[in-house]
Amino acid sequence: MLQDLENNFSELERKIFLLQKNYKNLTERLSDLTVEHEELKTKYDEERRRNQVLAEEQKNIKLYSAISGNPEHNRLMKNHINRLVKEIDFCIAQLQNSGL
Repeated sequence: MLQDLENNFSELERKIFLLQKNYKNLTERLSDLTVEHEELKTKYDEERRRNQVLAEEQKNIKLYSAISGNPEHNRLMKNHINRLVKEIDFCIAQLQNSGL
């Protein structure tokens, strides 16, 4: 009976040791993954900003092309002018409504 208790105790100690080892490994892995996540998040944000800049540059290039007379971008230019006219009309309406 005493031998059985000692065996059970030894087995419990072994399992506790394995659990502690696994816990330590998992916490280290979590730490590594957290650092990796932050790095990837930073890279994602940088790429998203870069993408926005490139999209804006592409838009400007098309607009400049339309202004310079490129027939492929005439519709873009007309849309841009229409949008500007609508903004101006809106501003004029606001000024008239405010009594200025």
